[in-house]
Amino acid sequence: MSLRRASIKEMRGEVALFRRRALAGFGLILLGLIAVCTRYVYLQVYHHDEFAARSEQNRIKPRAIPPARGLIYDRNGVLLADNVPAFRLEVTPEQVGDMDKMLADLGAVVPLSDDDITLFKKQVKQSRRFEGVPLKLKLTEDEIGRFAVNRWRFPGVDVVPYLTRRYMMGPEFAHVIGYVSRIDADDLDRMDDDEEASYKGTTHIGRIGIERYYEKLLHGAPGYELVEVNADGRTQAVLDTTPPTPGKNLYLSIDVRLQKAALEGLAGRPGAAIAIDPRNGQVLAFASEPTYDPNLFVNGISTADYKALNTDPDKPLVNRALRGVYPPGSTVKPLLALGGLTLGLRRPTDTVFSNGQFCIPGQSRCYRDDDRGGNGTVNMMQAIEHSTNTYFYKLALDMGIDRLSGWMSKFSFGSKTGIDLVGEAEGVLPSREWKAKRSKAGWFPGETIISGIGQGYWAVTPIQLAHAIATFAGHGIPYAPHLLMDTQDGVDSPRVAQSFPPEGPSIVKRDSDWQAVNQGMIDVINSGKGTGKKLGIGFPFVMAGKSGTAERFSRKTDAYDTNKNSAYLAARHRAWFIAYTPADDPKIAVAVLLEAGAWGAQDSGPIVRKILDQWVVDQGGARPEELPAGPIATSDAPIESAPASAGSAPAPADSSELPPDDNGEDQ
Repeated sequence: MSLRRASIKEMRGEVALFRRRALAGFGLILLGLIAVCTRYVYLQVYHHDEFAARSEQNRIKPRAIPPARGLIYDRNGVLLADNVPAFRLEVTPEQVGDMDKMLADLGAVVPLSDDDITLFKKQVKQSRRFEGVPLKLKLTEDEIGRFAVNRWRFPGVDVVPYLTRRYMMGPEFAHVIGYVSRIDADDLDRMDDDEEASYKGTTHIGRIGIERYYEKLLHGAPGYELVEVNADGRTQAVLDTTPPTPGKNLYLSIDVRLQKAALEGLAGRPGAAIAIDPRNGQVLAFASEPTYDPNLFVNGISTADYKALNTDPDKPLVNRALRGVYPPGSTVKPLLALGGLTLGLRRPTDTVFSNGQFCIPGQSRCYRDDDRGGNGTVNMMQAIEHSTNTYFYKLALDMGIDRLSGWMSKFSFGSKTGIDLVGEAEGVLPSREWKAKRSKAGWFPGETIISGIGQGYWAVTPIQLAHAIATFAGHGIPYAPHLLMDTQDGVDSPRVAQSFPPEGPSIVKRDSDWQAVNQGMIDVINSGKGTGKKLGIGFPFVMAGKSGTAERFSRKTDAYDTNKNSAYLAARHRAWFIAYTPADDPKIAVAVLLEAGAWGAQDSGPIVRKILDQWVVDQGGARPEELPAGPIATSDAPIESAPASAGSAPAPADSSELPPDDNGEDQ
């Protein structure tokens, strides 16, 4: 009986306990439902717009479409710079957990160089985490295949197609076109917000040459597309597209055939060759040797290749045509002669007696002539023909350094010519002001004398001298030398000619002055007695020109150098030759420099002739091999320079040192 009562009590207690637990559980569930409903109302009612926008942003992402870079052609439509399809590895940092581990694992699948990783990490620091950053450019088919098999292991890493630059002519146009290379952190630092936005999706930017100078024309503007992505960030669909605006195509004034002729003439010897149309300033050839392959830089040059170029003793990366500075030697004599006529200091028929040396009146100091014993009595035309130093010593002294530098500055000596390339050197035009900034000593007559023959402090670039001779050949009308000729919005659009008007009125005041100097330069080549005799044999037009053999080192004595060994002389001299044709109505002017040449006419003259022969072919004339070449004679004239002593040392190539002052009185 007692056992049955106990059992009944326990059952009642358990039922009561269950009810209490059930009520508690129901209460918790109810609270949970209330919390869920409250959160639902919070999210879907009060913050619906905000979270809907966030959801849409996670689902739909904007993606920049880089513009196709403009193509570059020569004047005749020969393609010089093209865009070719390629593939790159691109990483989205926000989708990568451990970046270092990912790079290590990925390097076992696709080889990554130290340069790739270093540049990638720099760009990651400058980019937003949701933007793709290039890791490795120009993947091979094998690399693309190996990555595709292992794609699942690397979230946030994709193979992306892009257009990469290719330079069709390689080294032949490296110093003209330049190259593009990957955008780095320094580039991004220099850009303002608008400019940075215009490079979204773009991996390359112009570095030097035409690629840099006309970067804004070549680059274009990016487009955008809205893409739908899944949770892994993979594109599911393209919802909307705004196409990019391609960069403009550029047509340069350069003629590929003349460029090749210039390079063949230089034959790898350090120097430069430039041809200009004096009627409009168009640059027809612009060669610098030695050169390099710009394609090496496009997708990141290797450390080994860059070191090889940087340590090459011939310095192939230096654009000698634009940045090399050298004493011009006797090439400035015709321009000085024109100055004497324009300033009223000389008439063409005025003569000077050359007996082998010129002495400053009232001083014992004398300066040597070209030929031992001199050239006798010479007028202006004969002085240019024979390169008679005495004539130009006296003309420079009569002119004085102030008028001399003022006159020669009209030809852009001592300043930039304005050519459409970045990094042009200014050179040095001798003047009181230039020396006063570098020396406390005054200006001496001996320094004026040697300035008259292109020695002393003089330092010019090949483009300056080419511009000067083109300005003279164009009857004194100054045009800034330029490489751009036409632009084009697309391959099916017409070419639009670019305007480059003269920079001022003619420097020549009287046509008779021009004709007198022109005749002297004609005689240099055609009289049979000039310093460039026989260079014009077999040429269908009359050529006019002037040689220049500038000393690289000071003389130790006033004695004539009797060593005629070509290698010895080449080690001591810069060899120049300038020319234009047809002499009565010039259509092309050429300047050639060899850093090491025995004589201007002997070494640089044939290069000028080779360029002009090709120009004749371009004009529809006979082929060069069909022209009777004849032997190319060399000048028997001695070195065109003053004796070395106080005030007469030629300026070094970098123009950073001053020669000693002349001991004469301050002038």
